[in-house]
Amino acid sequence: MLQKIKERIFAGGEINPDEALELAQKAIRSDLYTAADEIRKKFCNKTLDTCSIINARSGHCPENCKWCAQSAHHHTQIETYDAIPIHEAISIARLNEQQGIKRLSLVTSGRRIKASEIDYFCDIYRKMGEETHLHLCASMGLLKREELEKLKAAGVKRYHCNLETASSYFSELCTTHTIEQKKETIRTAQELGMEICSGGIIGMGETMKQRIELAFELKELEVCSVPMNILNPIPGTPLEHMPPISDEEILVTIAIFRFILPRTFIRFAGGRARLSRETQKQALSAGVNGLLMGDMLTTLGSGVNEDKSLAREAGYDPL
Repeated sequence: MLQKIKERIFAGGEINPDEALELAQKAIRSDLYTAADEIRKKFCNKTLDTCSIINARSGHCPENCKWCAQSAHHHTQIETYDAIPIHEAISIARLNEQQGIKRLSLVTSGRRIKASEIDYFCDIYRKMGEETHLHLCASMGLLKREELEKLKAAGVKRYHCNLETASSYFSELCTTHTIEQKKETIRTAQELGMEICSGGIIGMGETMKQRIELAFELKELEVCSVPMNILNPIPGTPLEHMPPISDEEILVTIAIFRFILPRTFIRFAGGRARLSRETQKQALSAGVNGLLMGDMLTTLGSGVNEDKSLAREAGYDPL
């Protein structure tokens, strides 16, 4: 079955949800990872897509997402602050470019940035565009058309809005907004010609079937980049005692996402720092072809030089 599905995908066909679940449950793991890597090599080039983020406003978020340290509903020990100073953002942007990172996003806490704030962040983006060659991205919540238009005019090419989990499970984790509101923001950004980065967090109590549901929702939305985050249970959040999922479950999820999304950048993102070097390297040979590098909002990120070494060992072109 594995070989037949792989050949079908090679020929331009697709896998269906039932087949994806059967592969996740029954396929020999090493064969599954190898097949996913072959699909990645068939449809994607040998360049690892790299990005980083700036926590441009931290904390005091009114949303009640159970996983998030920035929610005002939870009692966490994160640093909170309003909009980052322009000079600090530009300094971080230059450093990222010097390290060879290709993309950079400002990420703000909260349901959405206010209309009164959008011009300030657009000024940062314009300055970044003048002083670096970075591909600029934004993650600023459930924006409306007017705000998205301003970001695009300021040089933002890609908008990030994670679905986080499958529609069938989302309300178990957040009740202050809906996944359909996220999809509305994504569709509006697409209508304006922006690329879309959208993925989720695994290990929040969802089933493998629901992870597959998420992958097919992302496929339907035609996103170009899918961040694969692993829950990092943060003290003070409702998920602080969630037991970690196994390395095998992480790798199987990555491989299945590659079968469903053969041409998409699947980006290993938050939470991967807790994994061994060998597991992270294995992920780069099981479907992953993008990395979020550096600091990751409220948790420790990855070492850029170490990531470059991992990429070379996994057969990617030098970063």
